[in-house]
Amino acid sequence: MNQNSTDQFFKNPVLGHPAGLFVLFFTEMWERFSFYGMRSLLILFLTTAAVDGGWEWTRENASALFGSYVGLVYLSTMLGGYFADKIIGFRWAIVLGATLMTLGHASMAVETEFSIYLGLLLLVFGNGFFKPNMTSIISEIYKDRPEKKDGAYTLFYMGVNAGAFFGILLCGYLGEKVGWSYGFGLAGIFMFFGTLQFWLSQNIFGDIGLKPNAVSKAKAEALDTDKRNPFTPIQLGVIAITCILGLLWILNDPASKISGGKINIFGFLGENGNSIAIVTALGLFILLLIYRFTQYSQITKEKLIAVTFFAFLTIFFWAIFEQSPNSLTIFASDYTNRVLEGNWSITFLVINSLITILPLAIITWVLYLLFKQTFKNYAVANMILSISFVIIWAIAIWMLVKDFYSAGYLALSDVTLASFKIDKVTTPLTEVPATWFSTLNSLFIITLAPLFSKWWESKYNPSANLKFGIGMSLLALGMACVAFGADGILPGAKTASVSMIWLILVYLFHTMAELCISPVGLSYVSKLVPARMIAFMFGVWYLAVAIGMKGAGMFGENIDTIANEHGLSYFFWMLTLISMSVAVFSIAMSPIIKKLMHGVR
Repeated sequence: MNQNSTDQFFKNPVLGHPAGLFVLFFTEMWERFSFYGMRSLLILFLTTAAVDGGWEWTRENASALFGSYVGLVYLSTMLGGYFADKIIGFRWAIVLGATLMTLGHASMAVETEFSIYLGLLLLVFGNGFFKPNMTSIISEIYKDRPEKKDGAYTLFYMGVNAGAFFGILLCGYLGEKVGWSYGFGLAGIFMFFGTLQFWLSQNIFGDIGLKPNAVSKAKAEALDTDKRNPFTPIQLGVIAITCILGLLWILNDPASKISGGKINIFGFLGENGNSIAIVTALGLFILLLIYRFTQYSQITKEKLIAVTFFAFLTIFFWAIFEQSPNSLTIFASDYTNRVLEGNWSITFLVINSLITILPLAIITWVLYLLFKQTFKNYAVANMILSISFVIIWAIAIWMLVKDFYSAGYLALSDVTLASFKIDKVTTPLTEVPATWFSTLNSLFIITLAPLFSKWWESKYNPSANLKFGIGMSLLALGMACVAFGADGILPGAKTASVSMIWLILVYLFHTMAELCISPVGLSYVSKLVPARMIAFMFGVWYLAVAIGMKGAGMFGENIDTIANEHGLSYFFWMLTLISMSVAVFSIAMSPIIKKLMHGVR
């Protein structure tokens, strides 16, 4: 085999892949641990009564802040990607992002009004620098071995979901059962471990991700032979106006609601100032997009229209899918019977133990394999990673011991209770944390992803429109389950005791919907967009995701208004109808979009 610039990475593989992949695997795992762990608690913390340590906000205000936060997280990736590509390189961008997120979680653990807002701001910018650059390093490692790239991304995706699973499970548990600051703080601790581990192991990536210099820039330009279509000063001005209006709107929307109108940047435009601002921003951006499309050849233009069509559908997917940490978590907390008795109690405890211990054991085994290959050269990094796993094992075992004791299946002396920091209970109780249901998404992804991957590789692989149609139909089916389960809840009711089965079904169907849409959508961007435009169109895609995230918050803002007037079930039936309508629209547009894609599948 001919030697190439990436052969060095494959000399001492772990599970057939470079050890560097697993450095990224564990760094990303701890980042997702911190992100999803905090995210699972945010709405609950904001809406919980002050006597229980929360802020006692209305659901409308909490959803408004949540929507702006997650929307800004995806918008900030464009800023982070630009700085990494042009100025500081992938590595420094990852370290900077991880450091900002560590400080953000630490700030949130203080739980003052200023520290929470500061924490969210740091997390937004931290995610922006971190998120787009991890996959960029993987792409560079495998640039000469494309046949191994799918396997690499599959392993990396497992790290993502493992982090999300344990973050929600453990941060959510500590936040709900012990104290909010413990949940927020734990997220920060593991982000810190991930930062140290990446920094101390970075030489394993060779020259990949270093700060761009004159030589590397010249080399990149020499490889890029595509015709350029640069932005004119007027177009850059339109982009600037659009960005400023959009950013001010996404910040002003929650600020004006939380402050009761005292803070309102667009107040001078009248009662509908916010709407005028965002419609103007979107209108300008759409006009610019249409004009840019006219500057390309017919085939390129039609492919770009197809990508924009899928980006439009993606807005609706994320707006409904992201009800998970929003209205669905509220449903789990306030309207679901989470107390289990008798056989159901021990069944849950055993299942929860298995889904905690088995994945943790498998990932620990992967850590051991990495340890064997890299300890000689990266001893300190490996020791830090090992310490993080000792802590995670200790917290997981403590959680399980506490649950079995609280349910009455385990007897502990007062000395043991004191040493384990477990409160003494007199009445056995098994109560499933509201955040626990969100872990099902990661669990189902790990289980179902290989099946969907086989489906896409088979002769029965559906078209792009059909995949989106199937995904939106599954999203509708999930929402129909919770709508049916909430059918008996009267208008205006603040609590209820609906069966947990409906939430379990929601997460099953929504996970299948995610597998049809999320990775597939990104794949079509890379297939349809010319290399010279890939950054811009990924920006358009992430803009669509950000709009969807903010849309999720806007849907959640209206849950109380709709539930008080028509009942909670009506709210979820509305989301079902929207999802089904988008599914039908996607399938109906198949012949048109197929022509625009020019044979790309």
